[in-house]
Amino acid sequence: MAFVRKSNIGNDAGTLEGQFLVAMPSVVGEPFSRSVVYVCAHSDEGAMGIVLNRPAPNMKIPDLLVQLEIIPEAERIRLPRKVTQIPVLIGGPVETSRGFVLHSPDFYMAQSTLPIDDSVCLTATVDILRAIAKGAGPERAVLALGYAGWQPGQLESEIQANGWLTCEADAELIFNTPLEARYDLALRQIGIDPAMLSLEPGHA
Repeated sequence: MAFVRKSNIGNDAGTLEGQFLVAMPSVVGEPFSRSVVYVCAHSDEGAMGIVLNRPAPNMKIPDLLVQLEIIPEAERIRLPRKVTQIPVLIGGPVETSRGFVLHSPDFYMAQSTLPIDDSVCLTATVDILRAIAKGAGPERAVLALGYAGWQPGQLESEIQANGWLTCEADAELIFNTPLEARYDLALRQIGIDPAMLSLEPGHA
């Protein structure tokens, strides 16, 4: 799916771009049970987002940099601490071998970086990983393997069927909140007590 810039959508089209999707308890099974998704693109051509609270098992950013031959194995221990702490997520079930970096807007690559809102950009080329390895990347970043995708009208139908709640995105949740706390925090930002929601699925 091609990324669609916000200027091509417009708020009057009801775009969810730059918002969170928060899975209702009725959504079960991987990869969306208790998930928080950041919507990167949304138009009449479909939607694309990154799941924010699924860690990639047994995968750390130094492993990935070595696998992609961005750094040699011997350089792993020389990576800055900030780089080694960048989380690696399972961003969704589509193109799981492809990397997507959500990051702060202090880093920009022409023809590669997609600004989503004032505080979050998306870059999906290996060049950003090279920059990160050199200490020249964005101040804040998360790396996702794969993404979540919806066909035209599919996401809207899932929301109408009470599968998702939506709310404004929060960069602090994307970059600073522990993964295990993101779902409950997103619910609280909507004004929902997670305990009450789990007791009454489908009635939030």
